[in-house]
Amino acid sequence: MTYKAPVRDLLFALYEAAGFDRLSKAFPDADAETVNAVLEGAGVFTADVLAPINRQGDKDGARHENGQVFAAPGFVDAYRQFSEGGWNSLSADPEHGGQGLPKAVEVAVFEMVQSANMAFGLCPMLTQGAIEALAAHGTPKQKAQLLPKLVSGEWTGTMNLTEPQSGSDLAAITTRADPAPGGGYTLNGQKIFITWGDHDAAENIVHLVLARLPDAPPGSRGLTLFVAPKRLINADGSLGEGNNVRCASIEHKLGVHASPTCVMLFEGAKAEMVGAPNQGLAAMFTMMNSARLQVGVQGVGIAERAYQQALAYSLERMQGRSAWTGAYPSRIFDHPDVRRSLMLMKAKIEAARCICLSVAVAGDIARTASNPVDRDAARFRDELLTPIAKAWSTDLGVEVASAALQIHGGAGFIEETGAAQHYRDARILPIYEGTTAIQANDLVGRKTARDGGQAVRELIADIWPTAAALKSADDAWLHTIGARLEDGIAAVQASTGWLIERRGHAQPDALAGATPYLKLIGDVVGGWMLGKLALAASRKIAEGDGDAQYWRTKIGLARVYAEQVLAQAPGLTHAVTQGSVDLFRATPEALGA
Repeated sequence: MTYKAPVRDLLFALYEAAGFDRLSKAFPDADAETVNAVLEGAGVFTADVLAPINRQGDKDGARHENGQVFAAPGFVDAYRQFSEGGWNSLSADPEHGGQGLPKAVEVAVFEMVQSANMAFGLCPMLTQGAIEALAAHGTPKQKAQLLPKLVSGEWTGTMNLTEPQSGSDLAAITTRADPAPGGGYTLNGQKIFITWGDHDAAENIVHLVLARLPDAPPGSRGLTLFVAPKRLINADGSLGEGNNVRCASIEHKLGVHASPTCVMLFEGAKAEMVGAPNQGLAAMFTMMNSARLQVGVQGVGIAERAYQQALAYSLERMQGRSAWTGAYPSRIFDHPDVRRSLMLMKAKIEAARCICLSVAVAGDIARTASNPVDRDAARFRDELLTPIAKAWSTDLGVEVASAALQIHGGAGFIEETGAAQHYRDARILPIYEGTTAIQANDLVGRKTARDGGQAVRELIADIWPTAAALKSADDAWLHTIGARLEDGIAAVQASTGWLIERRGHAQPDALAGATPYLKLIGDVVGGWMLGKLALAASRKIAEGDGDAQYWRTKIGLARVYAEQVLAQAPGLTHAVTQGSVDLFRATPEALGA
């Protein structure tokens, strides 16, 4: 099916929910006209170039032949157009050839990239993370040598963490880094699940690798970050011979077939240290946090693509009698439950979109605000919402892709319709870059308990005015949204207090409630975002601004979300506060082992 870039929805979310106008001083060139033009251009590119090769890429996949990896059909040319169009350089520093736009604009663009073709989008997504890590931790020489090529898209970047014995437990990494006689280091080890670890779309690949020095302390404290290019780089910047790093195989996966997921072998590969010895995990977290937000954006993107296909199918499929008109046969769109499902899907997509854009705006403020108080406040908000953006949005991606398949009925279970691909592609999202449980533990342990819940209290303080404005509105629908949002706030307050109390002396209880707590906050923050959109839409209607049906639908989506999602928030408090005693008593034998 065709893909229609949701540029109007993105712009509305960017300005009315994410607070993009707060960036006007730091980014004077990113005015409304420029941002509109960038997003419109990205919409055309993603719809015309990336979307048409998505289905064939899923069918054919990447290939590993005679020690080489070949991208799926059409991907090499699409990547060339992507790089030449400047889409790889949006937020990068102009010093290295970037355009210097806010990260929030890049996130909006990349939602469309991921929606049109997620397997393709994974390649520049990892490159963006490599750019940020090297910009923050690289030496002047590394920055001068590597960043212009990565920013232009001539080279791509990867993140090499996982090993066969070390999944999410990075403390178990064994890849070795030995000082080389002529300077630098040699890397020896195996890395698995390396996204776009090898391919033929770019002339060089810059591998960022976690490894251990000979005298490294045990555990995660002994990890150091290294950079090892696929092809060595001469002193004048030209490419030399191949490095001793190769792809041993590519994985046969449930989805994202066109994204080569590689087993990488470092066999005496020449490398340079990035950052300080034994400080690699802190340096790599720069790249990981970038990736976590972008993976959340992938969840939004794949949900949008699945939703669009389900909506189109519901308008084409004739079956049954319309509940409103009695017409027979009718479009399944005219069955109340189908329309309810579609509206709930779209409402959740818009909520997740706003959350991800808000994180990006907070990150931009944290980097550029002149006032240190504003920088710190934005940084804390960025850190608090990042695990929610990653986990809540990716769980939503799977949920919406599943609901979209359900609307297709039996046809959705047939590969030819394409609905199954979105579900298969989405399923990896809650797993890689830190599972939902890992994000939830981070939210509870590091982001909530570290300051006694202050970051959450500040978040709630920001949500209250929206709830109050909704409740005081003359529109009864807005009042309902505000009332449900207030109930959600109360649920977050009760759950947060319980978790902080248990975190101090009964950690298993807190960890047992972490995942429902993340869902609870995600649901409430999503309701807050939709509430802001509903208030803005109401204002547009009052002002006679444009398409009244579009604005009324925004209010309807917020109300559907309030009644279908926010109404469940008080019940989630019970899930958060259940404790761990039942889990402790459940032995393997009792569970059927």
